[in-house]
Amino acid sequence: MEITKLLIEPIEGINMICGHSHFIKSAEDLYEALINAHSAIKFGVAFCEASQECLVRYEGNDHDLIERARTIAYEVGAGHFFIIFLKNAFPINVLDRIKTCPEVVQIYCATANPVEILIVESTQGKGVIGVIDGYASKGIEDGNARKIRYEFLRKIGYKL
Repeated sequence: MEITKLLIEPIEGINMICGHSHFIKSAEDLYEALINAHSAIKFGVAFCEASQECLVRYEGNDHDLIERARTIAYEVGAGHFFIIFLKNAFPINVLDRIKTCPEVVQIYCATANPVEILIVESTQGKGVIGVIDGYASKGIEDGNARKIRYEFLRKIGYKL
């Protein structure tokens, strides 16, 4: 078996969610979960079918995000992998909806950081064995960093 990694560079204002699902209707169900979660959301979804034609299935409401999702899903090529790119919303706004999709098995990450998707390939096909989300820790939060975190969360409206 061979292990490779695919780097996904972030784009300003775009968040990414990726995971594992299990059925051809995943692309449509993820579309419905996203569009019902937030009225101003823009997104692209792609899902790697793992049997029959083994096509990358896709949905969304933003051409550029759909194209990015399709391209990266095809590069990953792992059965039942899905990827979502979104703007005008944060993953926290949609994760509960995504997790309640009957097909969703696992969320690998939800982030705006650079991500390395770790892919293993055998004679049968490919699988995602994990992700590296962002960077390694550089220290432990001190009082000033904690104050900055508190202020930031209030500035963006996630705390009172």
